Amino acid sequence: MSAALLTPELASRLGRLDFVARLVVEGFLTGLHKSPYHGFSVEFAEYRQYIPGEPATHIDWRAYARSDRHYLKVFAQETNLRATLLVDCSRSMAYSSDPARPTKLDCARLLAASLAYLLLHQNDAVGLVTFDERPLAVVPARSVRRQLFEILKTLEAAPAGAGTRLGPVLHAVAARAHRRGLVVILSDLLDDAQAILSGLKHFRHRGHEVIVFQILDPRELDLDFRRELELEDLERPERRLRVDPAQAAADYRARFAAWREQLRRECRRQLVDLVEITTDTPVDNVLLACLGKRARLF
Repeated sequence: MSAALLTPELASRLGRLDFVARLVVEGFLTGLHKSPYHGFSVEFAEYRQYIPGEPATHIDWRAYARSDRHYLKVFAQETNLRATLLVDCSRSMAYSSDPARPTKLDCARLLAASLAYLLLHQNDAVGLVTFDERPLAVVPARSVRRQLFEILKTLEAAPAGAGTRLGPVLHAVAARAHRRGLVVILSDLLDDAQAILSGLKHFRHRGHEVIVFQILDPRELDLDFRRELELEDLERPERRLRVDPAQAAADYRARFAAWREQLRRECRRQLVDLVEITTDTPVDNVLLACLGKRARLF
């Protein structure tokens, strides 16, 4: 992958999402061929005889001390991980400050598709929930071959829906997620912070591991526009505000930073992994950040 998120023009706006996601994942795995990570979850499988010339990283030196022979620890990927991908399709996710840049929903769909490829490649069970003010489409978690087709089909059909009620949606999904697993949330999180944190706490209380990808447009961070403009609330179009960025930017940045710091602080306290990205971030970099977060849990 290059410095662009994915070119050309986000592979024609994510046409043939299966091909695009496969390209991302294969490039990502190729870039990790010397990585110490072995996937999203690994477990010890067995010992085998060391062959001279192999890397010595996994030689069991205790076994060598007992037997005077070199043995390697062999790791196998777990097959019982159960992951659920929650993709925010609220109308605010359709925003892009630059026609040449993908929307937040474009990024969420591509990242969700790539994660589904990666997890199903490891024989893990993966499910999907798309939502706006309520759950829209649900694909129950499975590890069968057809599952990838179902997830990609649902992502490709995912619209930029209505408003956002992230807290109630998280509570509703958590209440139905009886088996503990991995929950991955892809959203701009543009909603009440306390409601979001309450929903995340519900998942943690039920024993789930949670990764949240907060996806924002770069201009949402800095309000760096060159001239006066009229802002429209995408989820309530009747709300409009005339703004001079030169006068409003400093106060906006301070308020926005305080809101994000509240989310960071509470996610750390609840042991929720928060990965902050913008729509100009390469997806393989995002996957690497996610994998690094997971690796530190083991």
